[in-house]
Amino acid sequence: RNVVLMGQTIEFIGEYYLKCARYREMEYSLPSAKYADWHVDNEWGFDIQADRGSIEKNFIDIKNRIAPYTPRIIGVTKYYGQNAIIEGYKAGLRDFAESRAIEAAEKIATLPPEVKENSTFHFIGHLQSNKVNRVLKIFDYIHSVDSLKLARVISEENVSKRSIKILLQVNLSKEATKSGFQEESFQEDFSQVLKMENFQLVGLMQMLPFGANESEQRTLFRKLRFMRDDLEQRFGVRLPELSMGMSDDYQIAAQEGATMIRIGRKLFKK
Repeated sequence: RNVVLMGQTIEFIGEYYLKCARYREMEYSLPSAKYADWHVDNEWGFDIQADRGSIEKNFIDIKNRIAPYTPRIIGVTKYYGQNAIIEGYKAGLRDFAESRAIEAAEKIATLPPEVKENSTFHFIGHLQSNKVNRVLKIFDYIHSVDSLKLARVISEENVSKRSIKILLQVNLSKEATKSGFQEESFQEDFSQVLKMENFQLVGLMQMLPFGANESEQRTLFRKLRFMRDDLEQRFGVRLPELSMGMSDDYQIAAQEGATMIRIGRKLFKK
């Protein structure tokens, strides 16, 4: 994908789709001042409208491609307007994901009551400590708990004891640009999270490195599954969820045990 910097299109390689049209929030591990003039030049852009017919067709196609596996298909609507949630709901989706707290709050708050009350909302982006309280009010799952500090803030901020499920993000690829718990210290960190209150720990999540080939994808997905299995046995807990797989690798993720796949472009494209 490309970005435009000061009017000049340059190639951008990395995990961050910079939404600098809305950089007031800038929920990325990047210095906002440096990237304030960047915006994404891609095929979907910002707040693109979606239509029910396309979503229904894509939804069926995705389910056919992952059969006989049946992970939960989460529609990632972060690049789309509110109508993507509404049309997705009409097409049969019940799980939706966002990654920017302020935008998501605005988008979800004004949904039709039927859609809002019968949908499950997942937060999948990098979560800053000062946005935790906002996220706790509107999301059912947080997939991207990437540090002990963030887990503690969630535990402390959830004073209303609202039911919230979390997944721990693990950086198995060891990329410096990615957030997440490190493999070497994860067992100790995991034991600390188990002692915390006011949330339900339900599984693990990972994001693959940009440009990973099929063999690398399969290896990393499998490694996360093995890690989950080992934690369950070692600590005597249940971790039913593995959130892994996006538009370009969801089929492999499903084959390797994903219980949640996060699909944006392949689901909402026309």
